[in-house]
Amino acid sequence: MTKTHVPVLAGELIELLDPQPGEVAVDCTFGAGGHARLIADRLGPTGTLIAIDRDPAARERFDELAAEVSCRTRFLRASFADGLRELAAEDQRADLVYLDLGMSSMQVDTRERGFSYAYDAPLDMRMDPGQELDARGLIAEWDERRLARLFRNYGEERFAGPIARAIVRARGRQPIATTHELVDVIVGAIPAPARFAGGHPAKRVFQAIRIAVNDELDQLDEALPLAWGALRRDGRFAGISFHSLEDRRVKRFLAARAQGCICPPDLPVCVCGHEPEAELLTRRAVAPTPGEIADNPRSKSARLRAARKLTEEIA
Repeated sequence: MTKTHVPVLAGELIELLDPQPGEVAVDCTFGAGGHARLIADRLGPTGTLIAIDRDPAARERFDELAAEVSCRTRFLRASFADGLRELAAEDQRADLVYLDLGMSSMQVDTRERGFSYAYDAPLDMRMDPGQELDARGLIAEWDERRLARLFRNYGEERFAGPIARAIVRARGRQPIATTHELVDVIVGAIPAPARFAGGHPAKRVFQAIRIAVNDELDQLDEALPLAWGALRRDGRFAGISFHSLEDRRVKRFLAARAQGCICPPDLPVCVCGHEPEAELLTRRAVAPTPGEIADNPRSKSARLRAARKLTEEIA
C-alpha cells in the first residue's frame, strides 16, 4: 500500500501542519494513504485520524493502515464535501484538516478506471464507480457548445472548439468508447505543429472531463468552508492542488480569511473592527523541489497552501 506510494510535498505538509500527539486529524482525500500514514505516526495512541474518500478501493488501503498505526482511526466513504458535512453534523472538531486534490496515483495506474490517456481502457473516470455519470456518457451526450465550454473552462484548452466539433462528428459515425479512441479524435483536431507543445495533446481535455464527471470544483467550493469550520482555534489547514483552477480557489479562500480591515481604502482610520480569522502559513504556494520532481515526475504541478485558524467561531 503506502510502502510503494510516494505522497507529494510530504515533508512540507508535515512541517506546516505540525501534527502533535493526541490531536485529531481529518484527511479529506485519503487516496493511497501516504500522507495519512505520516500524520498518524505523529498522533500517537491518544490521537485520532479520520479519513474520507469516495473511492471504494480506498477502504482496503485504509484498513491496512489502521492495523499498523497506534492512533484511533475512522473511515468515511464519501466525497470530501459530504464527509465534512457528516462530521459537522456530529460537531466533530479537528486540529488538522488537509486535502490532496485531484486523482490518486492508484486511480491513474488502475488502467480499467479510464483516467489516463496513456492506457487504452473503457472511458470511465469515476472516482465513485457507483455514480451514474461517466466519461463515456458525457462524451456521448453533451452537445458541441457544452463540450467546448467544458474543455475551455476546466482544461484551459485553446483548441476547445475544434476538439468539440471533432468529437461530435466522430460519435456520429460510431460511439467513442475507449480512452485511445478519444485520444485519436483529440489529436486529429489539433493543428500538427501544436500537437505536442506543452505535453500530451489530450492532457487538458482529459483533465476537464475528469473534473466534470466527478464534480470536483463544486465539491471543493463546498468543502473549503466546511473544512475551515471543523477546525478548533489554532487548528491548521492545508490544501495540495494540481492545477490552477484548484489552486486559485484555495488561495482566495485562505486570503479572505486572513484579511483584517475591510473598510474602504479612502477611510483614514479603521472603523469596521474586522479581525482576521487566519494566519497564512504559506505566503505563496509551496512547489516541489527539483529533487522531488526528478524522483516523482507526477509531483511537478503540485502546489501547497496552508493556514492556521485564529478564532474559535465556525466559518
